[in-house]
Amino acid sequence: MRIIPAIDIIEGKCVRLSKGDYNTKKIYNENPLEVAVQFEDHGIEYLHLVDLDGAKSSHIVNHRVLEQIASKTSLKIDFGGGLKSDEDLRIAFESGARQVTGGSIAVKNREVFLSWIEKYGPEKIILGADVLPGETGEKIAVSGWQENSSMDLIPFIQDYKEQGVEYVICTDISKDGMLKGPAFDLYQKILENTKDIKLIASGGISAFEELPRLEEAGCEGTIIGKAIYEGKIHLKELERYITA
Repeated sequence: MRIIPAIDIIEGKCVRLSKGDYNTKKIYNENPLEVAVQFEDHGIEYLHLVDLDGAKSSHIVNHRVLEQIASKTSLKIDFGGGLKSDEDLRIAFESGARQVTGGSIAVKNREVFLSWIEKYGPEKIILGADVLPGETGEKIAVSGWQENSSMDLIPFIQDYKEQGVEYVICTDISKDGMLKGPAFDLYQKILENTKDIKLIASGGISAFEELPRLEEAGCEGTIIGKAIYEGKIHLKELERYITA
């Protein structure tokens, strides 16, 4: 299973939120490149880079940070946050992204999202399926998690799988940044109902012991954020896991 640390960017700084709430912003480093280099120094190959300013403004904002990290490390970066147009995608790939994640766009403008898969190939385009479970079920959240859609999670993923999507990042928003463990049951449900999908778990990772459980469940990768920044999971542990 791939280990994919996360760097979330607001105003060019490395931050973390809780449950996607911008009012909970905590700055961990003024220089995201420093953080990325630390990851690389511990044998990590992948990075999940999120443009939170972009997610809020519905167009790419922090592409300079992407460009800097991509040019000064060898990390394979998947980039997301506010990608809405062909121009946004062009900028992201030219700035060094290996993959991009489309979430809101896949809900609000299906034709554009499908055109990206056709143009760049399914290995380059990740479906962002972020969900806030509630009384009405597991509804996809959009616009930087500021609003819920009417789309149900499993049919949403199944539909795009039929259209060629290979990679899916699923975040249970209620767990994101809370350090209370990932949504094991949710990921199990997705994998049981959608065969041959490369599922990347995201949100709630709180301890190293959770990683083998996610791997055993069949997750292709897992994104780790606050657990690293708060010292709940150490980079040395991840280094040993990667090289084992």
